[in-house]
Amino acid sequence: MINNSSPQCWDRLAAKQLDQQFVQHITTGLNCSPFEAEAVLQAVHQIYALLFDCSPTLRPGQILLPVVSVEAPPGPRLRDSPQRLVVLTLENLHEDLAVRKAGGVLALRRHRLVRLCHEALQQGGLLTLEDLAYRLFNCGQRTLCRDLQALRRQQLEVPLRSTIKDMGRTLSHRRLIVQQWLEGKEYSEIARATHHTVASVQNYVEKFKRVALLARQRLDLETLAFLARLSKPLTEQYLQLLHHAKAAQHRREELHQPAKKNSRPRPSTPRL
Repeated sequence: MINNSSPQCWDRLAAKQLDQQFVQHITTGLNCSPFEAEAVLQAVHQIYALLFDCSPTLRPGQILLPVVSVEAPPGPRLRDSPQRLVVLTLENLHEDLAVRKAGGVLALRRHRLVRLCHEALQQGGLLTLEDLAYRLFNCGQRTLCRDLQALRRQQLEVPLRSTIKDMGRTLSHRRLIVQQWLEGKEYSEIARATHHTVASVQNYVEKFKRVALLARQRLDLETLAFLARLSKPLTEQYLQLLHHAKAAQHRREELHQPAKKNSRPRPSTPRL
């Protein structure tokens, strides 16, 4: 077990990098001072940084992993879904070491979890909870569920396949989207923050408005969910947001406006 209070330990870990090998080679091979070797290293980074980033070869700490494509619909089996080969940075000592030193193993795992999911999404793929648990972190899914809950409390939405494609039992991302809308954020801003499309964000908000409209009729939960065409758990979460969430004044006013004609309400839906 790594002792966070041992400076020698962190020095040894930091030494296991290509940059350190380059500095050591310049220092001993060309008889340069450490300051001069570091200056040469910085010059190499400045000149060849773009070439390094575009290199087709994997960098230290990276792996190639086939994952489900972001374009794959949630219905078909995974074996029948299109896949993408993505490059994931499993270890980046430049940033991971500082996180591990400051917050320990727990903080490091959560930091890597966010990075890996974002890297997969940027390359057109989506990681699943099973990918993270069994292929990358070698830990239990419950452990990662606790990590995801902690990250959501920090307003960090991780782009997993289950959240992007609205799969599974979790409703947290829908609640987060509606909550940000109540705070006054626009659709495009919410879409960027939660990794959803603008159309999906608008769909969630319209459903929330439908619940808010029906809630004025003082209906019971089962009737309200039936008329809103939503599940009872989601309807209950929307009601909690409606009564307890802090909302901007213009959002409150918007909720009290009558339903739009293009929202196509059911004939049985009560009208104000």
